[in-house]
Amino acid sequence: MSRTVFLNGDFVPYEEARVPIMDRGFLFADGIYEVAALVDGKLVDAPAHLARLDRSLREIEIANPYSSDEWMALMRELARRNDLGEGLVYIEVTRGVAERDFAFPPAGTTPTVVMFTQAKRILGAPAAETGVAVVTVPDLRWKRRDIKSVALLAQVLAKQEAARAGVAEAWMVEDGMVTEGSSSSAFILTADDRLVTRPLSNAILPGITRTAVMHLAREMRLVVEERLFSVEEAHRAKEAFYTSASAFVMPIVKIDDRTVGAGTPGPVARRLREVYIALARDGSLASA
Repeated sequence: MSRTVFLNGDFVPYEEARVPIMDRGFLFADGIYEVAALVDGKLVDAPAHLARLDRSLREIEIANPYSSDEWMALMRELARRNDLGEGLVYIEVTRGVAERDFAFPPAGTTPTVVMFTQAKRILGAPAAETGVAVVTVPDLRWKRRDIKSVALLAQVLAKQEAARAGVAEAWMVEDGMVTEGSSSSAFILTADDRLVTRPLSNAILPGITRTAVMHLAREMRLVVEERLFSVEEAHRAKEAFYTSASAFVMPIVKIDDRTVGAGTPGPVARRLREVYIALARDGSLASA
């Protein structure tokens, strides 16, 4: 069966989908994206992802082309057409097509909307059983990291550093403090069982899975601290993990060749992943 994508109002075969070279997403990375997971045919945390999409679009002054209900219907239909039971649904909205000029194009320029799916094993990912390693790299990004922009060159370079090191992820560092992963939110568990993650600001993306996992942690009676933490503190952590729509909760067993805890996925990370998956599978994290 041919892969189906959504492009500017139509479901079309992947091979036939085309975006003009004058699209501002291509020329300027002038656009916003979102990624939501699908497990057992159910969208995970989709309302929160769509709320973040709306916020990001407003921050760069692109009109949201669809309501939340319309987005939900499109995501479900795209997943259905691709017979996707587990994987990811990607959304991108750019400022549209216009002659190349840095300033915004004329009012009324129609945004470009692209959606596609990717099959991905999330629930039974072997890495979650063994834990993964990460490396720390300098954070080279711009000052509005809270906007989910398609301008991802710094993250690409960070992810390539991780690939060269043969590890799963890169944790980006600014002034000695961990900001976040190249495509994830960063957490550590201290020796006295405090779960620590960086507070929301323009310095990090407001992770959707991050928010859900923090809520679950508090329900589990864990003390959650939103504060900065250093690379050195991460090296000394009892546990570490990262969260994202494509990984859920991923235990970390090594940071910069330093073993974390016992060198195996810790009980807190395991439990948070287990509970999050259970909620995703029973539809508790699906849209209303």
